[in-house]
Amino acid sequence: MTTTTPPASELTPGSTIEALVQAPAKARERLTSRWASLAAVFIAVLWTLPTFGLAVSSLRPELAIKTTGWWTFFSNPQVTLDNYRAVLGNGSGGLGGNFINSFVIVIPSVVIPISLAALAAYTFAWIEFRGRNLLFIVIFALQIVPIQVTLIPLLSLYVTAHLDGTFWPIWLSHSIFGLPLAIFLLHNFMREIPRELIEAARMDGAGHVQIFFRVLLPLLTPALAAIGIFQFLWVWNDLLVALTFAGQPTAPMTAALSALSGTRGTAWHLLSAGAFVAIIVPVAVFLSLQRYFVRGLLAGGLKG
Repeated sequence: MTTTTPPASELTPGSTIEALVQAPAKARERLTSRWASLAAVFIAVLWTLPTFGLAVSSLRPELAIKTTGWWTFFSNPQVTLDNYRAVLGNGSGGLGGNFINSFVIVIPSVVIPISLAALAAYTFAWIEFRGRNLLFIVIFALQIVPIQVTLIPLLSLYVTAHLDGTFWPIWLSHSIFGLPLAIFLLHNFMREIPRELIEAARMDGAGHVQIFFRVLLPLLTPALAAIGIFQFLWVWNDLLVALTFAGQPTAPMTAALSALSGTRGTAWHLLSAGAFVAIIVPVAVFLSLQRYFVRGLLAGGLKG
């Protein structure tokens, strides 16, 4: 016994089948309507308004920031770069050293987990060994472990190893916290590569090292870029790990801004300029590589 769906012309008004057929079209019409577009524009304006106000405040003189709101800039425009000179300098309230520390922290914290995750993902994807699936599940489950419960044990290990006061605790901590997700995404991306390509390389006499570096690595550019951007944004904007493991000589921009807001809450000219400097770097990185970010996440999220 077979059933067929009657053509649209034979559907009676109000029938369940007609409602199911027309539901996607109605939803598409609502989402693409003029009111939906206006609502999206309104939400986008509200979302970017604080950042715009922060940018305007960072360019105003100190006296104007402390006495009037940023919206008065348009009636009495006054522009100065003294706030940025003070923030990027090394004098009182200067965050130039912390700005450099952020780059010193973020670059190894991105390179180390990506390098280790690429090797581990290739192992899980294309090398057969006992307990592979169980170990992969364990690594995937590490993503749900709260970072907060690991900070004190890790700090104790770093102090015992005499690594406190250096960049190593920050590099290692960010690498540890970023590895599970990086391995998961790269593994799923590698599993989508046709097996015939790997078998052809093996028939030509290529070993695992040659297959990884000459065959797979050029194909991993979208996934590596996506994970690199994700890790960069997370490390650059991190405050918890910085407050736990970074000392005064190794403090990044976020930790310095947190201390500045606590000790000099009235220095709005420094806070606004420093916050905007901290924002502009990840925004520039994301906008320049966003096409790789989207491609990499989509490629790594289709298969498990």
